[in-house]
Amino acid sequence: MKVVISLASSSGQLSGVQRHAIGLARCLLIRPEITAVHLLAAPWQQEFVQDSAPVADGRFHLHSTPIGNDALSRNLWYYNSLPRLAKELEADIVHLAYPAPVKRRAFHCPTVVTLHDLYPYDIPENFGFPKVLFNRLVLRRCLDLVDVIACVSQCTLLRLKRMNPNLPPARTRVIYNSVEQPAMHLSETARPPWASQPFLLCVAQHRRNKNIPLALRVFERLLHTGQLPSNTRLLIVGIPGPETSAIEQLVSTAGLTQCVSFLNGISDELLQWCYRNCLLLLAPSAIEGFGLPIAEALLAGCQIVCSDIPAFRELGGNHCDYVPLGPHQIEAFANAVSAAAGRGPRESVAMPQLSAQVIANQYMQLYRSLLSIPEAAADLQETSFLSSRERRYPI
Repeated sequence: MKVVISLASSSGQLSGVQRHAIGLARCLLIRPEITAVHLLAAPWQQEFVQDSAPVADGRFHLHSTPIGNDALSRNLWYYNSLPRLAKELEADIVHLAYPAPVKRRAFHCPTVVTLHDLYPYDIPENFGFPKVLFNRLVLRRCLDLVDVIACVSQCTLLRLKRMNPNLPPARTRVIYNSVEQPAMHLSETARPPWASQPFLLCVAQHRRNKNIPLALRVFERLLHTGQLPSNTRLLIVGIPGPETSAIEQLVSTAGLTQCVSFLNGISDELLQWCYRNCLLLLAPSAIEGFGLPIAEALLAGCQIVCSDIPAFRELGGNHCDYVPLGPHQIEAFANAVSAAAGRGPRESVAMPQLSAQVIANQYMQLYRSLLSIPEAAADLQETSFLSSRERRYPI
């Protein structure tokens, strides 16, 4: 089976969508039925994808797409060029790493999209007006036209069902992102200069839903009330975005310039070091589709203080300190951070449902159902979700 995964986007740094696509490629290559995985990335994504992708496997192929770095060029490429490229590569499945324009009649094979969230509807401030209207249109059209929507969490699926109550259950599936604890090999020279100081960790892009200003207000209170030592730092790891200017202004006006550090584009090794050496992970997001930092922190044995939202509850279970967002949220977060920081490191939490083997099996079951592979019939007896009429793409 040959699978084409498209992750081409405007992002020039490794973000959640790109990590999902690379993780998907790694998972698929576990399976012997996979004869080729073609990962399609934009020219400006080649370097970081190359560094993270499974290049040692001869079945893996990284392609640089002839695409311009503007919204019109990217969308036209998805609409017109991707179907032709998929045919040239003899793809059995085309998997979109995120919702993008789809010209359904141009594809010769089934299409799958990963749905991470519904931010164009839930947090339009992430996009701005009128851009958000186009994002909504693309999202809806993509979800209408692909064969199957793979949601990264149950809460994302539930949100999708609320938005479209008439969506046939046969066209949706929940498959988590693959998250596993990597080996850590970080040299002394690669550690940050403040490595000997206590620090809180916040892993978040500079977007409205991440609530970074709340994290800063909580940190400010903790320092001013003496609930944390005065030499404690707040480390914010995430790529810049629409909220960067406001965040930087808040850091300046609050007098936190010397004790807040911003990092982006860091190595997996350094990020793992941060999880394992921070006092705790602070995650005050207003809304999430999955919550990758929560999963990574649990695997690393990290204390977690986070907002009480469905995505975090789904992943974190009873292993996190949850704080409701509301009128007294700053005080509530500060008290929770103070208590958690005093407990020290915790035991790593096993998350077998996020393992590469489990995720690979789930995607293979999904792809086989679309292709009506007879060998998969026994596996699909209990979980088959496509009718015979919908299984219209024999190999």
